[in-house]
Amino acid sequence: MISPYPANPHYFAYKGKPVLLITSDQHYGAVINQDFDYLAFLDTLTAAGMNFTRIYPGAYIERDGEFVPDNVLGPRPGRQILPWARSRESGAHDVLGGTKFDLDTWDDEYFHRLHGFLRAARDRDIIVDIAFFNAMYKDRWPFQALFHANNIQGVGTCESRYVQTLQDERLVHYHELYVQQITVEAAGYDNVLLDIVDEPNVDGCPPALYAPWISRMINTVRDAERPLARKHVIVQTIEPYTAAVPKDGPGDFSADPRVTATAHEYCWGVRHLDTEYEHGKPMILIETNYYPSQYAGLPLDSSRAEAWEFMVGGGAAFMHLSALYSTFNATGKGTDVDAVLGQLKALRLFLEGFDFAAMRRDASLLKSGAPAGTFARAISEPGKQYALYLHHAKYAGWYIKEIQVGSCYEPIPGDYSEELTIELPAGGWRLDWVDPASARVIATSRIKHGGETVTVRTPAHRLDIALAIRKG
Repeated sequence: MISPYPANPHYFAYKGKPVLLITSDQHYGAVINQDFDYLAFLDTLTAAGMNFTRIYPGAYIERDGEFVPDNVLGPRPGRQILPWARSRESGAHDVLGGTKFDLDTWDDEYFHRLHGFLRAARDRDIIVDIAFFNAMYKDRWPFQALFHANNIQGVGTCESRYVQTLQDERLVHYHELYVQQITVEAAGYDNVLLDIVDEPNVDGCPPALYAPWISRMINTVRDAERPLARKHVIVQTIEPYTAAVPKDGPGDFSADPRVTATAHEYCWGVRHLDTEYEHGKPMILIETNYYPSQYAGLPLDSSRAEAWEFMVGGGAAFMHLSALYSTFNATGKGTDVDAVLGQLKALRLFLEGFDFAAMRRDASLLKSGAPAGTFARAISEPGKQYALYLHHAKYAGWYIKEIQVGSCYEPIPGDYSEELTIELPAGGWRLDWVDPASARVIATSRIKHGGETVTVRTPAHRLDIALAIRKG
């Protein structure tokens, strides 16, 4: 069963061994989109050494062509397969094919496809994040199955901003039934994380309203699993708007003992290593900008920087959101998918070259030398092994409360070589400088010193560099 690693709960363990979860993923529609060849997709991940994916199981879909052509989460009209059976009554939104759903009847064909996907992922040692809900957007609420015009029960009459709140008790009842059913169906799979809701703040819903609803859905999962021998990890996204929630108070899901792992997004999710790591749980960077169209400047370099900085900063899992996979191209054939997967594989190889499960976030290794416009992070097992990564970039994208937190990095290429002051114990050390794009060692040196700080110079690099330090 995928779970926190007992010896270091900042990481996951699977099949008795610590594991890093790294992937470039489709847009969460692998099960609900009948035209998507999920076996071909999973085989693509396996061939590239990836081991993580995410699905939205039905409470939220998008329309065909939204964001990108053939968006996996936006099936062609009527080509969705959702947990609820279709009725014989017409009048549903055109996106749904015009036929209403019966929320009191489950669709056996849907659950057959869900089980097929989970089994195929398990057979390939791929971990599946099942995200029950995404916060509701005003323009998308009218074509969801739980919107009143699209089901014969007339459930879901509230405004979009109140969908993930306790305002509409009848809707909440059907939310609970849906969460219970998916949880029970997933009970036999040891490769599953149960994720409550992505981006609960969307459309202006304040934490005071969505936090009690999230809490109720967490309890729904726990109640459904109470009679079961094995319990799944419960995940909840932590986003900047929860700053309005008092620390350690109701709605602080980082501190909530019912939440086993936390999810974070975009570049502000990388920054959460500074504030959320202290909770001692696996941290997942669960969503990035949509690759490549939403990245600034150099998409391949930008996506590499966020992955390396998060994972070499102490993250447990990284999920890159890619438009290279599409409804009718599940493998990304004919795109730069191989380049994306290749640099993520390089990251995994770099970290697996360490006894990474013994390492923790290290904010004191790098004492000085990283100039303005440089981002740097490290993990270590003090006295034994250290990993450092730095890159040159600036934030691009979003502002929150007039502060630019960035949805991605805008790389700043140049001719770089920094003189870094690092803190190491006394002794002999081997330093391997690594090219992050390939995991290739580009320079090696050995040093002996009496303790405290030592100054080292990086090899020349264009954008980013990694350093592995080991006794020797």
